[in-house]
Amino acid sequence: MPSCVVRVLNHSDNVNNKVVRDQISHCTMKLRQTTGMMEFCLEVLKENDPSGFLQISDALIKRVISSQDQWVKGALEPKVGPEFDLTLNTDSLLQTILQLDFCQGKDVQENPLLKQMQVADSGEAELETESPGVESGPSVPPAPLLQLETCCTRNNSATLAWRATVAPVSPIEGYILELDDGNGGQYREVYVGKETVCTVDGLHFNSSYNARVKAYNAVGVGPYSKTVVLKTSDVAWFSFDPSTAHRDIVLTNENQTVSCSSYDDRVVLGTAAFSKGVHYWEVRIDRYDNHPDPAFGVARINTMKDMMLGKDDKAWAMYVDNNRSWFMHNNSHTNRAEGGITKGSTIGVLLDLTKRTLTFYINKKQHGPTSFDNLDGVFVPAVSLNRNVQATLLTGLELPKTTQP
Repeated sequence: MPSCVVRVLNHSDNVNNKVVRDQISHCTMKLRQTTGMMEFCLEVLKENDPSGFLQISDALIKRVISSQDQWVKGALEPKVGPEFDLTLNTDSLLQTILQLDFCQGKDVQENPLLKQMQVADSGEAELETESPGVESGPSVPPAPLLQLETCCTRNNSATLAWRATVAPVSPIEGYILELDDGNGGQYREVYVGKETVCTVDGLHFNSSYNARVKAYNAVGVGPYSKTVVLKTSDVAWFSFDPSTAHRDIVLTNENQTVSCSSYDDRVVLGTAAFSKGVHYWEVRIDRYDNHPDPAFGVARINTMKDMMLGKDDKAWAMYVDNNRSWFMHNNSHTNRAEGGITKGSTIGVLLDLTKRTLTFYINKKQHGPTSFDNLDGVFVPAVSLNRNVQATLLTGLELPKTTQP
């Protein structure tokens, strides 16, 4: 009798295991199909030709809707029995997280308003500071609720989402989103409008931003939401920018690789802009024919694109051939240094906006002294080259360990 029970249990276990494996395979297949469709959509969105995009947009929309319908129709309904039901309900946990209120503790004596509120509310008190100039009352909109599961950062951009908690008597006309300066400074308005999702670009890297939002209607402006803190990326990941590049520039490899169709030098900029912090990136030489002298460095967004980088006063660069290099800014050539590049060489650019300096490296070693100092403002990575050179941008790198004066 015991042996029969064991056989039945083993058989049941094998059957259930097979059902689970089949379910995993089915889910994996659906996820791969969805991922493939998303990658296809991303590539289509990069189409620069409006007429070409319009030709395929309708078919693309139908494909997305069809895929969504397949998910909605329950294609992934669990096929296992109740003993294998591993569904996790996170609603209560999410609600608890959304209700958390983090604040920096301070001596109550420093703020009489807080002390009065503590005395007035001896129960489960939730301390709230009043925002000057904000109306409160039954007719203005209540504080919006930030959707923490949607708020996120990517590189030096932050995306925030929120929703209204309860419908006010007077309809909400819009929202005001505010961010501080990433260093605990004053808040500034970054968005005013009816949307409940906003992406803010051009933030400082390696910085923590405080964000809050409030709603307004015909009666007035409501109170602020709770504050959310969003930290931008420690290092910069970026590519070459086709929208600002000279027309002779050719970009491939998801805009990471650059070449040129002209014998004259042409400039291409990066998609990142820096005004604070320390940043390092490299450019690898993939093709190097006839000993040209490409240039690498930083520039303002409005630098000239039809000449070598550094010939105007809006770019700071090092140009280098197979034997030697020079620094150049405003067509002034300085600090000739021996040692050049060839196919496979890497040129590193270290922009230190804390010290306000620019330093260059060749094959991981510092090349020449610190090239430029007293740099101030907003700088964009930049390269100039002609048809004899092809190069690939390498980003997200660690900083060099040592820098010589």
